[in-house]
Amino acid sequence: MKYSLKRHLVIIFISLVTGTILMCLLLNSTLLERYYINNKINALIRAYVSINEASNAGDITSDTFDIELQKICGKYNINVLVADSDSETVKTSMSDPNYVIKHLLNNIIVGVDQESVLRETESYKMQIVTDMRTQTEYIEMWGVLDTGYLFMVRSALEGIRESVTISNRFLTYVGIAAIVVSALLVFWVSSRITKPILELADISERMKHLDFDAKYMGNDKTEIAVLGRNINELSETLETTISELKTANNELLKDIEKKEQIDEMRKDFLSNVSHELKTPIALIQGYAEGLKEGINDDAESREFYCDVIMDEASKMNIMVKRLLTLNQLEFGNELVNMERFDIVALIQNYIASADILIKQKDISVRMEDYGEVYVWGDEFRVEEVFMNYFTNAMNYVQGEKVIDIKIREEQKRVRVSVFNTGTPIPEESVEHIWEKFYKVDKARTREYGGSGIGLSIVKVIMESMNQGYGVVNYDNGVEFWFTLDTA
Repeated sequence: MKYSLKRHLVIIFISLVTGTILMCLLLNSTLLERYYINNKINALIRAYVSINEASNAGDITSDTFDIELQKICGKYNINVLVADSDSETVKTSMSDPNYVIKHLLNNIIVGVDQESVLRETESYKMQIVTDMRTQTEYIEMWGVLDTGYLFMVRSALEGIRESVTISNRFLTYVGIAAIVVSALLVFWVSSRITKPILELADISERMKHLDFDAKYMGNDKTEIAVLGRNINELSETLETTISELKTANNELLKDIEKKEQIDEMRKDFLSNVSHELKTPIALIQGYAEGLKEGINDDAESREFYCDVIMDEASKMNIMVKRLLTLNQLEFGNELVNMERFDIVALIQNYIASADILIKQKDISVRMEDYGEVYVWGDEFRVEEVFMNYFTNAMNYVQGEKVIDIKIREEQKRVRVSVFNTGTPIPEESVEHIWEKFYKVDKARTREYGGSGIGLSIVKVIMESMNQGYGVVNYDNGVEFWFTLDTA
């Protein structure tokens, strides 16, 4: 593959290993010598402390100190010379003590170049010098012990530089070997990783063409194996779903045979419409005839007659619209569009749009700040359900005039309820309120222009989404509720 994951993994890991080794070589070349010199400085100081303590204890000429001096010189790769005030050698590990004593006296009497001094105290100085005879560079410490002896401790820097060179050379060889071994290991590991991924890609390709026989056979417990098992379950689910869809399609073909039932529903619809429109049409006709015959000639009466006609016509218009909506829902002419939306935002927007009516009726609407609550459903139809509940609540609210809206999550569903203070619904009417044109309080319904269709619309909408709905009576009011799946 052009953009192979295996190739990417190999390149990334080899680049990391190579970069790490190159960085180590760079650090060795720039910092290792300085690090060695600092270590050597500390070694010279420790040697000075040991010699000074032996001198103070009077053991500097003993055989025991000779052995200790040999250990110090061997351990730290240094040479030591101790001389008395008469420039006579007391202890030395150097091959040419007379030359060194002369060099030491020259440092004390003439002095040294301060730019070469690394460290200086009252007892000693430490510097880097070049031996003029051998052209060898040394780091040396010289001065006077507490007992008055002169001393010099020195170590060649050539060994340090050689150690750095050997270290870099060894690191280069090891680095090359590490890169080769890492490349082989990464190639092997990436093959182990990409093999099941390629297998999953092949399975998904076959699933794209509706071939659900391919299954992931890995049995380990890695993330890829978990993905493979999930794809197996997805394949089985898709196969089952497609089978169910084919079955549902077959059922839809059978629904064509229900034409006679639909015709019967249409007859019922026309019967209901004629029944409900009979009263407002009679009122409109009566008042219109009264206007025509001039029963009352005064302007106030004519205006009253016109208001009645307009009011009844408006109620007829609303009722017809609702009947058409109910008819479409019952016949299944509209597709239920299931989508994910925020039910809290929907409710808040509707309450904001009804704010004028709420204030006119002096109603107190209560609703907690729930934040975002996402659900699945047909957003337009859910708004229709809530509108019917809220409109009923405004029309029937009494007493304290409180409408309380609650949203509660129950397992995998969200329960939305609208409560209004007032008179409870009679128990004998509770099971009938969802029927078309049923009115609990006909006088009250007539007063606000209700048609008895709103709760029937709620019933059809909620059943079309396979969701629950209902009503609960309380001593101080009524609560209508519906449920939706959580998203």
